[in-house]
Amino acid sequence: MAGHERAVCQGSRRGAAPGAMNAATNTVTFRPSGPLRGRVRVPGDKSITQRALLVGAVCERPVEIVGPVWAGDPLATAGMVVDLGVAIDGLAARERRAVVHGVGLRGLRAPGHSLDAGNSGTGMRLLAGLLAGQRGSFVIDGDRYLRGRPMARIVAPLRAMGARITTRDGERAPLTIDGGPLRAIRHEPPVASAQVKSCLLLAGLLAEGETVVCEPAPSRDHTELMLAAAGASVARRGAEVAVRGAERLDLGRIAIPGDLSSAAFLVAAALLVPGSDLVVSEVGLNPTRLGFCEAVRAMGGEIEWAVTGTDGGEPRGELRVRASALHGTTVPAAATPSLIDEVTLLALLGCFAEGETVVEGVSDLRAKETDRLAAIVEIVTALGGAAETSADALRIGGTDAVRPGGARILRGGALDSRGDHRLALLGAVAGLACPAGVTVTGFEAATVSFPDFSDVLAEVLPS
Repeated sequence: MAGHERAVCQGSRRGAAPGAMNAATNTVTFRPSGPLRGRVRVPGDKSITQRALLVGAVCERPVEIVGPVWAGDPLATAGMVVDLGVAIDGLAARERRAVVHGVGLRGLRAPGHSLDAGNSGTGMRLLAGLLAGQRGSFVIDGDRYLRGRPMARIVAPLRAMGARITTRDGERAPLTIDGGPLRAIRHEPPVASAQVKSCLLLAGLLAEGETVVCEPAPSRDHTELMLAAAGASVARRGAEVAVRGAERLDLGRIAIPGDLSSAAFLVAAALLVPGSDLVVSEVGLNPTRLGFCEAVRAMGGEIEWAVTGTDGGEPRGELRVRASALHGTTVPAAATPSLIDEVTLLALLGCFAEGETVVEGVSDLRAKETDRLAAIVEIVTALGGAAETSADALRIGGTDAVRPGGARILRGGALDSRGDHRLALLGAVAGLACPAGVTVTGFEAATVSFPDFSDVLAEVLPS
């Protein structure tokens, strides 16, 4: 599209990233663009990167991590690992290859000061599992957003394993953990959560017997795959996953695939911007993460994917998406854990779809960096759409629900990220599809998972 730089961000230089940033206020405006076309790669998967850092820290030999993403959450996790006495080559220079010099399953050492998890719920919850069985006293803290997130879901089962943990206000960080011997348990969480499951599996490595987690629905299985690759005794039995206490781990080498949750933002943009035809290469295609892609297909979206290889049990490959006419769908609660990070995008797509879109089983979104569920409703409404929550479901009114018989799309406007990276990126995608664009305050939150989003987006927009 001629004049792309004016349509996307007024006043930007030609070839600049497609978002005009006010450095003083961290405000970025995204405006309608031409079609997204070409082939692109997204940053490495932050969930897998964080797990590789943590598992690598307790391996017997050095672990090579190829293609880690040095976004906010993995950097926070890496910082805690270093504070626990583990050297990481390549961290200081943010290199594309890192080597974690593990200290063994019980070799982590208390640093004498609080460990800073930043905004990373994954880092705090998974590390709590590892520290529960170590020797020494540890404190894990985080930023004001993380301090507001509930930790009872991990604290209660860890205490059942014999861990000594104190919290603020009964269930909030900071967490003070006095490590010691653990015993295996069987735990049935009321809500599927990969963070809770992973926390207990990591603690189970240090416990006597077999620790079993039985979820009501499958959640992402990156931890199980990585532990199995490192030599742990991991078993999947239907809805259950179990791990036995281990003597040593040896992961060796792991290559990090592109983050499918990051790719989802580009997928959504390509679906909504007319004429788009986009390929995302070398992206992770773990079946427990494909819920968003499957929901897009159920909405009539032209999307396809193919696995081209695996590494450490993690499949990777290509994903292709084209601009599509969408219709509403219902995502049942059993499918929601596989797309919990993409509910924001499903809400946006639902605004442009014919008919109503319903996502069930979304109550866990109230315990993210912010009350993400309430924020979705507020943002959709402010941009000109229709959204509401009822019990444990999110309902999005499509084009005919916004204006009966019409085909109105969101008009655009402004939103505050509330320090939530997914809300910041939601605003960016909405701005590309809304005629008035969208101004995002607090867009720096996007660095938690996708620090170079604007640059990657610029690669596939008209020059």
